[in-house]
Amino acid sequence: MKLAAVALALTLVGELTAQQLPTAIPQTKFVSGQNVVPYFEGWIRNADGSFDLVFGYFNRNWQEELAIPAGPDNKFEPGTPDRGQPTYFLPRRQGWVFRVRVPADFGKQVLTWTIKANGKTETAYGELLPVEEITERIVMTRGNLNPGEGDANKPPAIAIAAAATAAAGQPVTLTANVTDDGLPKPRVPVQRTVASDATRIQAQANSSAAPRPRGLTVTWMQLRGPAKVTFGPAGPISVAGGAVLTTARFPSPGVYAVRATANDGALSTKSDVTITVQ
Repeated sequence: MKLAAVALALTLVGELTAQQLPTAIPQTKFVSGQNVVPYFEGWIRNADGSFDLVFGYFNRNWQEELAIPAGPDNKFEPGTPDRGQPTYFLPRRQGWVFRVRVPADFGKQVLTWTIKANGKTETAYGELLPVEEITERIVMTRGNLNPGEGDANKPPAIAIAAAATAAAGQPVTLTANVTDDGLPKPRVPVQRTVASDATRIQAQANSSAAPRPRGLTVTWMQLRGPAKVTFGPAGPISVAGGAVLTTARFPSPGVYAVRATANDGALSTKSDVTITVQ
């Protein structure tokens, strides 16, 4: 009888515990409705004595893209609210997106970037604190390890050829002309003759996805505009022959800014173009 009573008690405790503990991890990936957080990435010292304050942002949404024109909900202070900041915000973290140049006598002033999205306001503070000084190399590597100025690899050069105007809804050809020194050499994929269970599972998961290009690539992104620009093809494009063509479709009239980024696998260089859509 005592054993039966103990067993019953353990069963009741187990059932109670199962009811109290969550059976799944709560969902934390918000598709929409979240805010956009501006980031101050650091500052760069220029040869003429001026400084560049570098900013990025974090759109907390996993899918929602927001168009927030420069103005009360997307502004810099003090001074002119529009400092060339993005007005179209892609999902998740977008680092080292743009910079604001300040004079040599900027001193201990603070430049703020404030964004209000989905009813929530966030502010980034740009100031010349010594611990926040960065270099162009940091921007080119997106904060990765800096091998030093003696590194033989030089960043790619890129220039965009595109019409200054376009018609809404019609495809527009964008050409990125890219040159590079061929460094670093693209890594050759490792061929494994004996695969572990984990490797086989990962390979099966990636079997439907297109392989990421190796070597020199160009990627397009939207910086400004009243509506989403679609690029074709999407994602990184391999560079062959020095020129990469893509099409862009602008859904509605307005002023858009798009960016092409050339990446050699270690260093990247950006080029922007503004297109007025009628």
